[in-house]
Amino acid sequence: MKLLSPSATATSSLPSSAFLPSHSNGFQNLGFSSATFKFSKNKGRCIRKAGSTNITAKFELKPPPYPLDALEPIMSRDTFEYHWGKHHRAYVDNLNKQIDETDLDGKSLEETIVIAYNNGDILPAFNNAAQVWNHDFFWESMKPGGGGKPSGELLKLIERDFGSFEKFVEQFKLAAATQFGSGWAWLAYKESRLDVGNAVNPLATEEDKKLVVLKSPNAVNPLVWNHHHPLLTIDVWEHAYYLDYQNRRPDYISVFMDKLVSWEAVSSRLEKAKAIIAEREREEEEKRREEEEKSTTDEAEPTPEIFADSDTD
Repeated sequence: MKLLSPSATATSSLPSSAFLPSHSNGFQNLGFSSATFKFSKNKGRCIRKAGSTNITAKFELKPPPYPLDALEPIMSRDTFEYHWGKHHRAYVDNLNKQIDETDLDGKSLEETIVIAYNNGDILPAFNNAAQVWNHDFFWESMKPGGGGKPSGELLKLIERDFGSFEKFVEQFKLAAATQFGSGWAWLAYKESRLDVGNAVNPLATEEDKKLVVLKSPNAVNPLVWNHHHPLLTIDVWEHAYYLDYQNRRPDYISVFMDKLVSWEAVSSRLEKAKAIIAEREREEEEKRREEEEKSTTDEAEPTPEIFADSDTD
């Protein structure tokens, strides 16, 4: 089971994704004054500047894709009102305050996360932006009457990469239970690529692409690593389960896997990830052919003959 970051290299290329290195800062900056911040890409910092007290940034709180009481008695309405209605809402509100009238205002949520991650030197907007994305993804990872066992291509890949569905569940539960403090556990689809700037990625086969289980601390999500596509997550911040399960995190994890996971959502994300990878590989192959054709053309052009000047007729 892979529990640590494969690379500390972040990229602004979307939607490539992976997980944050272990040196991430903790959750912070929930409260900011009405002054605004300007992101300086040269200095890698947010610079406070005078600004209007009227917040115009427009990220919105998305509701879960089901009523707040739809997952009862496994996850109570009280938990949703507290977790979604207060915590998730606070992340959205504070993110809007942080990015208002800055260079991040108008960026997509995913772009905001990658830019604010700043190659591990985290900027103030990162934690709130990442937590907004994490919670949207988490709500959509569940459904009433969920759990059970997936089918089709997803099940085949799970059995190929973990040995069996039961072994996958064991690894996922272990990652979630052993994430120290607050954080997340993930199932991700990993591309076979090298995170080395001057290396040419070898030709990948479908067997090189595989499912992996990972965990990440605090607000960290898959968008800040390269070549990992998130398929499933569980929130193991204590506020996600304390009202229903107190400090019994393993019990919460078990009922999440047994009765809440939407395998339809996971399968859909897998298909989208494979389509994204295939399109990028087609573009890279086309670019490679164009460069080879240009190189061949340049080599085929005859070298012009050069004659020395002569004083004789």
